[in-house]
Amino acid sequence: MTKIAAVDPTETAAWSKLHALAGTVGAGSIRSLIDADAARPATLSREAAGVGADFSRQRIDAAVVAALLELAAETGVLALRDAMLAGVHINTTEDRAVLHTALRLPRDATLVVDGVDVVAEVHDVLDRMAAFSTEVRSGAWTGATGERITDVVNIGIGGSDLGPAMAYVAMQHYRHPAITCHFVSNVDPADIGEVLAALDPATTLFIIASKTFTTLETMTNAAAARAWLVEALGDDAVARHFVAVSTNAAEVAGFGIDTSHMYGFWDWVGGRYSMDSAIGLSTMIAIGSDGFEQMLAGFHAMDEHFRTAPALENLPLLMGLLSVWNRDFLQVPTTAVLPYSQYLARFPAYLQQLTMESNGKSVRRDGSPVSCDTGGIYWGEPGTNGQHSFYQLLHQGTSTVACDLIVVARTPHGLGSQQDMLVANALAQAAVLSRGRTAEEVSADGTDAALVPHKVMPGNRPTTVFMIEELTPRTLGSLIALYEHSVFVQGAVWGINSFDQWGVELGKKVALSILADLEAGSATDATLDASTRADMERYLRLRRR
Repeated sequence: MTKIAAVDPTETAAWSKLHALAGTVGAGSIRSLIDADAARPATLSREAAGVGADFSRQRIDAAVVAALLELAAETGVLALRDAMLAGVHINTTEDRAVLHTALRLPRDATLVVDGVDVVAEVHDVLDRMAAFSTEVRSGAWTGATGERITDVVNIGIGGSDLGPAMAYVAMQHYRHPAITCHFVSNVDPADIGEVLAALDPATTLFIIASKTFTTLETMTNAAAARAWLVEALGDDAVARHFVAVSTNAAEVAGFGIDTSHMYGFWDWVGGRYSMDSAIGLSTMIAIGSDGFEQMLAGFHAMDEHFRTAPALENLPLLMGLLSVWNRDFLQVPTTAVLPYSQYLARFPAYLQQLTMESNGKSVRRDGSPVSCDTGGIYWGEPGTNGQHSFYQLLHQGTSTVACDLIVVARTPHGLGSQQDMLVANALAQAAVLSRGRTAEEVSADGTDAALVPHKVMPGNRPTTVFMIEELTPRTLGSLIALYEHSVFVQGAVWGINSFDQWGVELGKKVALSILADLEAGSATDATLDASTRADMERYLRLRRR
């Protein structure tokens, strides 16, 4: 196992300085910080690769920012960044490079890792994807009966589902009008069953996304899809209706898929960082190879900003450090991601995996326990829906939640007044979340005295407003890369490995043991605890009725 030293952040001088600032600046009000400095929004706003961020509603001042940058320096964040970009094996527990950024390097770039030019390999796969997606989009690729493909079903789970599913919703305006994409991930038979019920086998293409081609949930759903197709069209039809995103040629061929339509990726691409690899085949079919190339360009633009921008101007660096400030110094454990764009409806779900699978760790890279809180909890829903749901807790609950509001300035639908209404809601929420409303202000409105306490809004919720001009493939790529690098910064400060996910493995192993007993019809595995066996017996009784 590769060893990369990690500095204990709590032992740095900057950590002590930040603790002191948390008791002064952090204990103050965002309202007073804004009102005291008219230049604050300009001073605390940054822009990179088409994404603007206004940090003026965070509980920070210049001293906090300076101390956070000191913390980054003392914990070696930028040195680890450079190591990642160079292909050093910073995924220490799996002894792997971390090179999702190589997926979007331009064709003329060169990056040799472990003796291999990974850029050349990446573009070879991209070219093969482009050729296939063009065939499907044009109608040149037909099913076994000669009919064109009208529906594409991506079968995967985790990173093989969340990224493509999110991107498809986000890029609805850019998708091919004659092709609809569907996404199946849950092993619940209702997921695959409901999708297949609405489709015609003759015009359906399946993408099976599993690097090993052994992922239990994915292959269970793939088998169901294969049986459905074969019942209608016969075994010989499989090669015209299934392609694979995998590296296991033997299993792919055994399934009946032509391995010339197997699109691979590499062990230096983590699943949650893979949507711009071959995992994005459904995205490329939906928006075309040109659109996919623009998305990669947006990713790369943010990568370059993260790599080259001075620390004080570096948007992902500052965003990640502010997340550490909120998590560890202001004791704000959770962040609500609130996109004021229906196209970004699946973005919070995508970020749940990106952030929590990456940084939900309690040991550092050397195996020692962490000495501070890690892994903020991310969740959310699009505005304005959330306003009529959980915003009540955001505004008046006893838990403080940090908020990321994402605003898109222009909509392709051209509904100016309606778009203005949407943005007005976003900015109003940002104002109230950060500034609140005092008892005096409520009383001044003529509110009955008995109701005044019920209408006070404490405010002081750390809030960032992100704004982009228009949601395009390029700006989507930039936005995703921004969050990727923010996650990296947080993990680097905490000294954890953001690129493994051992916490998801044990449950899968135990599930196989339980499944064997369920299929046998009795809970006999003595390694299982009494509560688990009792629940298994209860399930078996109910299933038999």
